[in-house]
Amino acid sequence: MYHTGLKEFLRDGKSALAKGPVAMIFAEDLVEVDTTIRHHQLAGFAQVLLFAPDELSLPVDLTDTIHRIRYDMSRENALPDAVNAMIEAAEGLWLYYCYNAEYLFHPFCETRNVSEMLTFHTEERRDAVLTYVVDLYADDLDRYPDAVSLENAWLDKSGYYALGRPDEKGHPKERQLDFFGGLRWRFEEHIPKHRRKIDRISLFRARKGLRLRPDHTFNDEEYNTYSCPWHHNVTTAIVSFRTAKALKSNAGSTFDIHTFKWHNSTEFDWSSQQLLDLGLMEPGQWF
Repeated sequence: MYHTGLKEFLRDGKSALAKGPVAMIFAEDLVEVDTTIRHHQLAGFAQVLLFAPDELSLPVDLTDTIHRIRYDMSRENALPDAVNAMIEAAEGLWLYYCYNAEYLFHPFCETRNVSEMLTFHTEERRDAVLTYVVDLYADDLDRYPDAVSLENAWLDKSGYYALGRPDEKGHPKERQLDFFGGLRWRFEEHIPKHRRKIDRISLFRARKGLRLRPDHTFNDEEYNTYSCPWHHNVTTAIVSFRTAKALKSNAGSTFDIHTFKWHNSTEFDWSSQQLLDLGLMEPGQWF
């Protein structure tokens, strides 16, 4: 179903918010939008909302199974503004957001869907899921100049680290860390400092007054924690071509980068087990 804008969707399409979890996909360009949609439909989301420009063309079988919302991602704070409007409209629902050419993985996703994971997470009295954004990149930039190839996708198998997240007085916040690694770390000279983190709270339960900030954290500090005080919780991963695409499309960096591969690159096999083995997500108490 097509909606001319977010306000129109919130007025006429609210039936899509009757049941969660709901996935919101934000198309910054036209790359791999269809595969992003299909991946999240297969993951078990009850509804998929696509925020995209009109020039995007999709197969008929996808246009009939999603809610497509005309949206301009080029304006400042486009994503948090849309997510916050959805939070206001979907109180109590589990929501998820990502960009195009990004793919969510959770522990055991080959046999258990995202709804099952969120049911378990809810039983643990958690309202948010920490997500690591793991950079993917094509192996051959001559063959794939936009750095995107699902069939030849690689990722870094090491080089990830975390630092304490300071509060206003410089003291570390409880159960919060800033995570770094991947292309944003290896090519940090091309990445603004405030965009180098690789953590998001991409899965969360909407409630009144909750707000997503531009740095992918929420105004409720408990939402930003990696676990409860008693034990580790489930975490998830989004494998993402977004940084690789940006580095190769930006005139300030594209000519400096001839390959993203290095001695710690490994081919991505599109399995949750590989991400678990690399420590890029964990099952917590869920087995």
